[in-house]
Amino acid sequence: MDVIWLPDAQRRERRLAVGEFDGVHAGHREVIRGSDSVLTFEPHPRTVVAPEAAPKLLTTLEQKADLIAALAVEELVVIPFDGSFAAQTAQEFIDHELIGRLGAIEVSVGENFRFGNRARGDTELLRAQDAFVTRVVQLVEVGGEIVSSSHIRGLVATGAVKEAARLLGAPFELRGIVQHGDKRGRTLGYPTANLVPDPAHAVPDHGVYAARAVVAGLGEWTAAVSIGVRPTFVTGRGLLVEAYLLGFEGDLYGRELRLAFVERMRGERRFSSAEALVEQMQQDIRQIERLVG
Repeated sequence: MDVIWLPDAQRRERRLAVGEFDGVHAGHREVIRGSDSVLTFEPHPRTVVAPEAAPKLLTTLEQKADLIAALAVEELVVIPFDGSFAAQTAQEFIDHELIGRLGAIEVSVGENFRFGNRARGDTELLRAQDAFVTRVVQLVEVGGEIVSSSHIRGLVATGAVKEAARLLGAPFELRGIVQHGDKRGRTLGYPTANLVPDPAHAVPDHGVYAARAVVAGLGEWTAAVSIGVRPTFVTGRGLLVEAYLLGFEGDLYGRELRLAFVERMRGERRFSSAEALVEQMQQDIRQIERLVG
């Protein structure tokens, strides 16, 4: 799949799915179905028009592109969203971008899609256009629940990663470059790969999780992941994601680590001693081995 920034797009006939698509969840996948191109925004529009209300993102642009590529889409077109773009009226967006620049012959959106200055554009305005056919997809339900990025963010924030995966259609994933820590895990017999979360992105609640870990070019491992501030040791450090890769031996510093969360095992706890913590870690790892394999 090609990833193209809007100013570089060449006009051609496109069957275009349009939206923010944060998380590329089950509802987004239905909007994208049948489209050859996807049009999205970077950064999230609310970080520009209402930064105080900007959501914690489920996916980076790179993650979004990977998920969309798996849906047999030919092209991802990215709008560099800024104040100037936000000032466009809804009709200007249609005339200048959808028709003039991208040559849309079909536009697919979710029923709650809004666009243009002050979000005044809606599905009825799209349907009123003669230049393209508009496909409006109703909100998707999974197990009787309406699927939305905001709902999934709430699930992730409470640690309900298994439920979030059900609505996403794939495990919730964190990516990051492995950082040097204080090597506390190594002294306990469980060396960890440490990620410092981006504050702009969603992170599961404090606790211990079963996950699958992938390092490009090296392989995939079952992982025990701890998220929190390590209260047993009162380090004063900020939020940290620590992944113990079962069976891995080697150095991951400076490499990208991808963690796909399977299930929350327990909340973060303070232990009376390092020995008590190690005993609990041993139990956690046994459970995670049985769960993930």
